Amino acid sequence: MSDEVQTTMAGDAAVQPLFDMFPPATYDEWRAAAEKTLKGAPFEKRLITRTYEQISLQPIYNAEDIASLPHITSLPGFAPFVRSTRTLGYVIGRWEVCQELPYPTPREVNQAAHDDLPRGLTAINVPLDRATLHGLDPDAAPVEWIGAGGMSLASVEDAATLCDGMALDRTPLLVAAGADALAVATLILAAAERYGIAHDQVQGCIGADPLGALAMFGTLPLSLERCYDAMARWTAWAQTHAPRLRTIMVATHGYHNGGATVVQDLACALATGVAYLRAMQERGLDIDGVAPRMQFAFSIGSQFFMEIARLRAARMLWARVVAAFGGNDESQKMRIHGRTSAWTKARFDAYNNMLRATGEAMAGVMGGVDSLHVSHFDEALGLPDEFSRRIARNVQIILQEECNFIRLIDPPGGSWAIESLTDQVAQEAWALFQEIERRGGMADALAAGFPQSAIAATRNERFSAIAQRREVIIGVNMYPNLKEKPLTVRPVDHAAVQAERAADVRRVRQVRDSQACQDALDALVSAPQDRLVELALAAARTGATLGDLAAALASGDTTGPTIESIPAHRAAEQFETLRMAADAYAARTGARPKVFLANMGPIPQHKARADFSTGFFEAGGFEVIGNDGFTTVEEAAQAALASGAGIVTICSTDDTYPEIVPPLTNLIKSNRPDMTVVLAGYPADQVEAHRAAGVDEFIHLRANCYETLVRLQQLKGVVA
Repeated sequence: MSDEVQTTMAGDAAVQPLFDMFPPATYDEWRAAAEKTLKGAPFEKRLITRTYEQISLQPIYNAEDIASLPHITSLPGFAPFVRSTRTLGYVIGRWEVCQELPYPTPREVNQAAHDDLPRGLTAINVPLDRATLHGLDPDAAPVEWIGAGGMSLASVEDAATLCDGMALDRTPLLVAAGADALAVATLILAAAERYGIAHDQVQGCIGADPLGALAMFGTLPLSLERCYDAMARWTAWAQTHAPRLRTIMVATHGYHNGGATVVQDLACALATGVAYLRAMQERGLDIDGVAPRMQFAFSIGSQFFMEIARLRAARMLWARVVAAFGGNDESQKMRIHGRTSAWTKARFDAYNNMLRATGEAMAGVMGGVDSLHVSHFDEALGLPDEFSRRIARNVQIILQEECNFIRLIDPPGGSWAIESLTDQVAQEAWALFQEIERRGGMADALAAGFPQSAIAATRNERFSAIAQRREVIIGVNMYPNLKEKPLTVRPVDHAAVQAERAADVRRVRQVRDSQACQDALDALVSAPQDRLVELALAAARTGATLGDLAAALASGDTTGPTIESIPAHRAAEQFETLRMAADAYAARTGARPKVFLANMGPIPQHKARADFSTGFFEAGGFEVIGNDGFTTVEEAAQAALASGAGIVTICSTDDTYPEIVPPLTNLIKSNRPDMTVVLAGYPADQVEAHRAAGVDEFIHLRANCYETLVRLQQLKGVVA
């Protein structure tokens, strides 16, 4: 730019600053302009989005929307911690790259950890299988429980294999231990001793979450009171002997995967956390000793701004809860582990899961998680391989190193939209939390089925929206790719894993000093509460297995509670069932079920509805036979009958249907009465006439795509 031009521009700017040329518009002026572009369509219907939380997402927010919010002047690192629990956020400490290693054996988990730690993994996240979470050795549990959801852990030798070569004094460990963490914790701590790592150097979380386990499984291996006793002893011992370990987990994955809204799962988290605080206080523990030992874990879904708002609201509300219990500022800080959603992941067109997980991970980081797991894109198909682990891990590295989130403090802070949503989510979640409290707290609410029924209602609403394609899942209910190359599925062979793990446990029992082990277990059964962890460690050192320890700790206990569990689902599962049925049909018969498009008239006349019909039927695994259109019904009928399809869909315009549909349908049905005729569109004033002419189905934007495809699959014998 020349000096003359710069001088001229500088002179102009001095006379009239640039933004003075664009006077600010008021909200009313903006809305008037927006309504003009809508051409009579209702503003509230077209531009305001109603969420499953019954919160209205506005198309535009203003400074006035947040001016009166009580938290708006708060600073990062200061109560109520809505902006962060740390003054400088990620600038002085990155979030932990805490990827799950969901393999069924300690050897496989250890190998994956050694592969990933030099490549960006900074925390070891070990999910446990269902047998371990229920305190059962692998030879005493149902076959399908072994390796289900994670690693089988049964002995100190297993824990030593897991920890071999890993510096637990420098690398945090995250283990969600289910109803009772004590047996799992003692095996891990005893293994750490073998490698010369003192208890006070082990860091991370080995957390008990009995209410979360109860909601997910519907039962507990112990009474709730005994679970709380063990939690209190583990927490009290860790305060002195393992101060870098957190001992209590509050995980909401079970609620999220059941279909819950962010308000519902946040309210359940608060109610669960309060239940644990009360139980610990009743057992003599101080709030400032308990609250810092707690780890919260949230699944992060696809509603970007709502998820950011939920995490910020969670910190603010938990600070309020702990303050009400008399906790100091440090105790009011919520530690959050985030996990990108399992609900949103699909088996088909699975590479789209990379995009879903990336958006969810970004929401988690902007919301201020302390550690994060990014779903492997093939998570819904089975165990990850090295490639899918690397891609998921690299999402976090890119967010840190290339997106520069480690150089920002609370990036959404001050956003009119996010601050407003934070307040709304907080208010709604607090109200629901208070309702749970009025019902006696989380345990009583679960026993009465209150959270279950509320979440089931939301889940049904979600599935209805997906079925009608008002909620879009790319590659599943919209834009499916029937020509995709299927990914390799790596399921867990539960029988093989059980055989291997049972042999491992037998070897442990054969080489241990049986009498010394039994003496240690007898001492544990009669242990005073203040020596429970110490004696559990002693028993573990003698070779006691997880099942031995769990049985000793449960000695004299009453039966555990039983409730209606919250089943885990995925958003795509309905349409995946249709696709799998069509794939099975193709395997049986050599071809997919077919739909012929009777496109009438020139391309502009039928194209929109032909494209719509193609996507509609492909979502159910049907092969769609298209064409450039027919000029006469005779040509269309002849082509349809010759196609070998069992379904014909007529595509044209409402204006031309009265003269096309009756003769075309008659020609088709008279030659093949079993052929199903579908009309693309729903001309309300013509429907009865078309039904009388022989039309069997109508597909349109308001149709329930899933239910229609189910009927057609059943009608055409796709479902065996």
